[in-house]
Amino acid sequence: MTASDSLESLFASSGATFRLLTEEQRQASLDTALAHWNGRDDLWVYGYGSLIWRPEFDYRERRPSLLRGYHRALCLWSRVNRGTPERPGLVFGLDVGGSCRGMVFRIAAEDVPHTLTALWKREMPSGAYLPKWLNCATDSGSVQALAFVMDRNQDAYVRGLTHDQLVEIVRQAHGSYGSCTEYVLETAQALEEAGIYDRKLESLVRELKALSRTAG
Repeated sequence: MTASDSLESLFASSGATFRLLTEEQRQASLDTALAHWNGRDDLWVYGYGSLIWRPEFDYRERRPSLLRGYHRALCLWSRVNRGTPERPGLVFGLDVGGSCRGMVFRIAAEDVPHTLTALWKREMPSGAYLPKWLNCATDSGSVQALAFVMDRNQDAYVRGLTHDQLVEIVRQAHGSYGSCTEYVLETAQALEEAGIYDRKLESLVRELKALSRTAG
C-alpha cells in the first residue's frame, strides 16, 4: 500500500459527512456556557490558534496566558475551510494533556451577547468543540476564560496520525479559506509575533518550508 493509498483509506474512515448544528442547537450551547456568567462582569475568551491572529471581535485587553491540562494540536478535520469532504485538511484544536500558551481576551460586559453570538457561529458550526470555563494563568493573575476544547467523541476528531501522514495532509489540503499549509504558517507567525514559543509547531514549520524549497 502506498502512502497515498493509506491516506485515502484514512479519509474514507474519518466520517466525511459534515454535520452542521442547527441554529437552535448552537443557541442552546451558547446559553449553557453563559449560564456560568453573571451578566455584569467582563468576560474572558481564550485563544490558541486563529483567534490570536484573527479574533474578529473587539476586546478591552489581551494577555499572554498559560492553560494547563490541554495542548495545541492539529487534531480537527477541516472539510470546508482548509480542506474538502473528500480530502480534508487539519486545523488546530485543544486536546487533552500537557499545557498550551495562548492569549486571553477581555470582552466588555455590554458586548458579550452579540460578540459571543458571532463567536459561536465561527467556532461552533459543527459542534466539534466543547466550550469550557478554564483557569488561565497570566502575569497579572489567573482568570477564568471560555475555551473551545476538542470533543473526542466527534468524528471530526483526528487520532492516530503518523508524523508523515500529518505532514502530507497539511501539504495537500486546500479549502475555501485557502491551503492548510498557509493556515499552519500564519498561525506559527502569529504565535511568534505574540512571543509564544511552540516547539512542535516551529519544527513542523521548518519541515514544511524545507519540503516546499525541495519541491520548488
